[in-house]
Amino acid sequence: MRNLFAFFRRFRVFLIFVILQVIALYSYFSYIAYPKSQFLTTTNSISGSLLSARNNVVKHFNLEANNKALQLENILLRRRLPESFMKIENETFKINDTIYEEQYDYIAGEIVNATLTRKNNYFTINLGSIQGIETQMGVFSDNGIVGRVFYVSEHYALVKSVLSENINIDVVIQPAGIKGILKWDGNNPNVGYISGISNDYKIKNGSQVITGSGSGVFPKGLPVGKVKKIETVEGKPLWDVHIDFSEDYRKLQNIYVVKNRLQKELEKIEFAIPSDEK
Repeated sequence: MRNLFAFFRRFRVFLIFVILQVIALYSYFSYIAYPKSQFLTTTNSISGSLLSARNNVVKHFNLEANNKALQLENILLRRRLPESFMKIENETFKINDTIYEEQYDYIAGEIVNATLTRKNNYFTINLGSIQGIETQMGVFSDNGIVGRVFYVSEHYALVKSVLSENINIDVVIQPAGIKGILKWDGNNPNVGYISGISNDYKIKNGSQVITGSGSGVFPKGLPVGKVKKIETVEGKPLWDVHIDFSEDYRKLQNIYVVKNRLQKELEKIEFAIPSDEK
């Protein structure tokens, strides 16, 4: 206590000066309009910067939760698209919510590992048989198709990427509705090509390419890419249509697995197609 009194006695002049200075500044900023407004503006600016910095930090640590929330929202929206339903009545004359039944279901997941430099590339996703994943299910992202499920364990699945030989996904070139088969030549991960298109068709560069619904793996209308270049196939009346993929597979993280509720029925009926007799 004696030391405290000695401290105040020694610095009493300085302490009185500080107190008087605080009182003067408080009076100045409180009762004179212009300095008051400038002080409040500066204070608000500093507070805003601090809050913005804090918000950026919070957003960074909440990225995973926000991404999952967006995926779930996308699933709910996609389930409401006409492509996700099957019609169970042939003709109707008024809108009736009971005339459609959901055909496609979607499961959100993430990529945990990937290859990009092989002739046949694969993604490992954090979904497995526990989540209802089965082989041959389609996988896509917000920007485009990704591939098909190749192998399933309890908690994980391997997805055969679009960047693989003989991936063979049926696609449609818009707006003409020209159908073909998507392939990859094993070189550029940004470029694929479509085979099986007759050179009778006129195709424009920049045309949109989307999924067809022939195989039942994907709903019709998912983005695939845009036409980049058209070449003739030597000795055949066909086009090789090169496309730029709509998805950058090097940056891919979030995906959806699509389940066609009618897939087994489709495969069963097509298995009954008789073979060609010689």
